[in-house]
Amino acid sequence: MNANVCEIGSMEREYMRRHHKHEVAENQCSSALVKHIRAPVPLVWSLVRRFDQPQKYKPFVSRCVVRGNLEIGSLREVDVKSGLPATTSTERLELLDDDEHILSIRIVGGDHRLRNYSSIISLHPEIIEGRPGTLVIESFVVDVPEGNTKDETCYFVEALIKCNLKSLADVSERLAVQDRTEPIDMMLK
Repeated sequence: MNANVCEIGSMEREYMRRHHKHEVAENQCSSALVKHIRAPVPLVWSLVRRFDQPQKYKPFVSRCVVRGNLEIGSLREVDVKSGLPATTSTERLELLDDDEHILSIRIVGGDHRLRNYSSIISLHPEIIEGRPGTLVIESFVVDVPEGNTKDETCYFVEALIKCNLKSLADVSERLAVQDRTEPIDMMLK
């Protein structure tokens, strides 16, 4: 797995080894991205875990409809905003672990070129500037479409994930400021 981030420490590597396992076939590419968010895990997780409302932080999603109850195997129909080479995506919830803060989805249909796409996102507590923060790791595997290279495919998917992670950070940090989370030092006194 290619981890395209500037610095990956031993903790990030351990989280990836433990939670981000992908079987990568010859015609597929895979990568992992890391984002540090200045907001506590419960707040960030409250956004990420909403399989039924990805538009809360994913800027390219205009609408989402989940069929049936929200459980492993549930399907969501996502409408994509114009500007991307797609209009719809059908996605299945593969894993939703509220204790470990892990969400996994698989794309099972839609009018796009992301075939056999699967992603895992995990959240981990960390301290950032004396306050509760969240380390977010998102990894994926996807088929390389005919006419594209592995590098081109990974670059495209990574660009989408980077946008989503930046938006997740922006929304989470804005909510954290509204909550006026106290520094860890102050909470221990």
